[in-house]
Amino acid sequence: MTTYKLLLLPGDGIGPEVMAGVETVLTALAETGLATFEAETDLVGGSAIDAHGKPLSDATLAKADAADAILLGAVGGPKWNGVAYEIRPEAGLLRLRKDLGLFANLRPAICYPALADASALKRELVEGLDIMIVRELTGGVYFGEPKEITTLPDGSKRAVDTQVYTTAEIERIAHIAFDLAGKRSGRVASAEKHNVMKSGVLWKEVVTEVHARHYAGIALEHVLADNCAMQLVRRPKQFDVLVTDNLFGDVLSDVAAMLTGSLGMLPSASLGAVDARGTRKALYEPVHGSAPDIAGQDKANPIAMIGSLAMCLRYSFGLGEAADLVDRAITAALAGGARTADIAGDGAPVLGTRAMAELIASELRVRAA
Repeated sequence: MTTYKLLLLPGDGIGPEVMAGVETVLTALAETGLATFEAETDLVGGSAIDAHGKPLSDATLAKADAADAILLGAVGGPKWNGVAYEIRPEAGLLRLRKDLGLFANLRPAICYPALADASALKRELVEGLDIMIVRELTGGVYFGEPKEITTLPDGSKRAVDTQVYTTAEIERIAHIAFDLAGKRSGRVASAEKHNVMKSGVLWKEVVTEVHARHYAGIALEHVLADNCAMQLVRRPKQFDVLVTDNLFGDVLSDVAAMLTGSLGMLPSASLGAVDARGTRKALYEPVHGSAPDIAGQDKANPIAMIGSLAMCLRYSFGLGEAADLVDRAITAALAGGARTADIAGDGAPVLGTRAMAELIASELRVRAA
């Protein structure tokens, strides 16, 4: 059996706790013969600042480059609010994405049947929800230059962030979205702001051209990003694959998160281009943040982190059966009434982080037997 090389970057806040949940599931995968891993742990974010004075060391980046896949917990917290902007914890994550070329962020928003009533919306609006948000991750306003705050002659200040996209950057994310749609329902919605932004004009133009040249059999809809946010709340199941830029993808995926019941439920995958060997760099992480207010209290929901492992099995290693079994184990745990604090109703019994991870690992063993 192939042994896969994983780099685990727990990060800050609840990151180490939810990563421990992943390690519990990795043990179950090995015990059942589904997959074996060689896992190494290192620092990123605030923990790396404390140890190395920077949010991502060159040595850790080299390990990430050599790994078959990277699993990351979360970064940041008030402890590091006073550090320079250039070395803030989030800069470590941005460097990983940029230096490894992780341009495609896949964020599924799935409403598990047992959690339909935990959504902020009515059950009939979210029951059966299954959206894949495809976010461009290495371009746009987060990376555009100039990015600066300058002092004007009168003493006031001006801040500038630059939204920049090229044809090639838009083309490659469009291909990812259309290819995914071909394996799903055959529908893509592309969100931008062509009515007020030149980058939106180019985005719409390039996505339209890619569709016409290569994916005429896929249905394509263009939607303004602000209207898309409204439609996600009004009638979310109209969407299947939703492709958008870095900034709007950040916002829209958080909107979609609340449709599922909790940010603690949403995994994500950040993928690079396929290389000559047919492999690609990839990083998997939960959508939620470091939640420092509950860190170290065994309260965090590990499901998004474990779901990110399932995406890793599927997209990096081609282990679709193992990924399906992890997903089914999560579904079974929830169907049996297991809840962490973020998804528990009033008065409902609550499991801690460790207990939820152990239950999912137990459900996995049952289904793999």
